Amino acid sequence: MRNKFLITEKAPEFFIDRLKLLGYDIDYKPNIPPEDLENIIAGYEGILIRSRIILNHDLLKKAQKLKYILRPGSGLDIINIEAAYHFKIQIINSPEGNRDAVAEHALALLLGLFHNIPKAFRELSSLHWTRKENIGTELGGKTIGIIGYGNTGSAFAQRLKSFNVTILAYDKYINGFGNSYVNEVKQEEIFKSADIVSFHIPLSDETKFLVCGNYLKNFIRPIYLINTSRGKILETGALVTALQNGRVLGAVLDVFENEYFNTLSKQEKNDLLALVSTGKVILTPHIAGLTNESEIKIFSVLLDKLELQIKFHDAGNIL
Repeated sequence: MRNKFLITEKAPEFFIDRLKLLGYDIDYKPNIPPEDLENIIAGYEGILIRSRIILNHDLLKKAQKLKYILRPGSGLDIINIEAAYHFKIQIINSPEGNRDAVAEHALALLLGLFHNIPKAFRELSSLHWTRKENIGTELGGKTIGIIGYGNTGSAFAQRLKSFNVTILAYDKYINGFGNSYVNEVKQEEIFKSADIVSFHIPLSDETKFLVCGNYLKNFIRPIYLINTSRGKILETGALVTALQNGRVLGAVLDVFENEYFNTLSKQEKNDLLALVSTGKVILTPHIAGLTNESEIKIFSVLLDKLELQIKFHDAGNIL
């Protein structure tokens, strides 16, 4: 009997075809309600999730045959990693697949903010010709601090190197990555010297609401802030306060504390409206990693990694 693989999100046809070639029978249920999963998960060797499904300890305990969890893209905060490890389930994600998209988007947001592009477009759309009010700021000569130097942090740095900027990068868990255009530093150096700070870190117990009022007070000079990683690493209210008092000069965000806007609390709505009312932000709806190219790459990388894992398991090893 062939092993079964459950796909809980939309996936390209080539992904499904290659899974079949790897010996799986596919159940394609891209709209399956999360609450229905606990009744069927025991029958699958593999599962693909993206953002709707949360694989907690109780659910993974019921997944008696599960060997592989595939997560397109990077974020693993929707998976109980300790439980997966305990039940000997391999987690495979593909941050390599959308790192270029995220890096380009972060740069586009920053340039848009510095050159007042969305603001100028809105004004022209209303037939207002405003030049002096939209004088821009150049990147050249600025010091940019990158917090987290994994896939997206390093890709962002690579795109910055032609802008005549000083790039400082800090990563708590990676070292030895400094090169001709990136200075590997302690976080304190970024607090001391950065004009712009970009966050490229995962969401975990350690990083949840890391960027709060006290954190922002560590910066010696006013900064511009970029967040294309995870919304809950940053306290929206603290950012609003920092924008209002000048500690943060401007911000660009692609991610938010609560991205289910139909469930926003009154406070969450007020914080978002206050953020917009500062006139110092550009916001996009978690689309940094979404491009036509990245959607192909994230699934291709997943398949390559899965095939490698299967070969190692067949040989009696664990990768």
